[in-house]
Amino acid sequence: MSSEMIIRRYRPSDQDVVTDLWSRAARQAHPFLDGEGAGERARLLREVDLVRAENWVAERKGSVIGLLGLRADGPEGGDGPGAEVGGLFVAPEAQGGGAGRELLEHAAALHGALTLEVFEGNARGRRFCAYLGFTERGRRTDEETGHPLITLERAAPLKSVGWLHLREGRLLSVRTRGNDTFYLPGGKYEPGETAREALSRELGEELGLVVPAEELSEECVIHDVAHGKNGRRLHMTCFTGGPQDIAPVPGREIAEYAWFDRQEARERCAPAHAQVVDRLVAQGRMRG
Repeated sequence: MSSEMIIRRYRPSDQDVVTDLWSRAARQAHPFLDGEGAGERARLLREVDLVRAENWVAERKGSVIGLLGLRADGPEGGDGPGAEVGGLFVAPEAQGGGAGRELLEHAAALHGALTLEVFEGNARGRRFCAYLGFTERGRRTDEETGHPLITLERAAPLKSVGWLHLREGRLLSVRTRGNDTFYLPGGKYEPGETAREALSRELGEELGLVVPAEELSEECVIHDVAHGKNGRRLHMTCFTGGPQDIAPVPGREIAEYAWFDRQEARERCAPAHAQVVDRLVAQGRMRG
């Protein structure tokens, strides 16, 4: 069975395993709270939170390892006005494996901007949120426990598309005029476009290539810090497909294009390239 992580909707049949991982994770994160992970708080999780919230789980090798509960302000599927994270819990034995990050990035892809509250005493949770670009918006005292809570927020990620095109193990990259950093061919969506339509248009504008949207196949989604955007997050959907024997003709915004090996890509390209290159190396499509 694949070791790839799956993010999916919570199902009622998940209740027992989700309640168990929540209990263990909550006790680990909040040792300063009496009765955490049990009693009335467990009842509210089962009877209220798992019923009323928009809940998602992370699953790996058939086992549920993470839970995310959302209170959305806008419609699912969004770029809407955002969502509040009511709870994020990862089984202690699965922490550090990316489940929490993937759940939060999934929420951002659906709803855009995110807010959440974390107990001041949860130092690990605060570091995790800071790593993912959340900043403090305010503080309050939790009426139930008397402990201070910190309200954190993060702007909606920039959504873009990129094309993974390799020639003899080297990755095609482009540089815009006035910029010394290379990026994957692609760019931002125009209103009403699908990801494939956006990439098809961008490849025509940037490199003079005719790549029909229906020939593009989604390869992966990259979450990283957007280069030159003051720490704002990037949500980049990457595609393969289209013609392999190409003769790019740079458009007016493109200064040059190049095919880079692993080392050159890491040295000359935007941060998101590192994740792309790591995937391609792992797949044997680029040399390590």
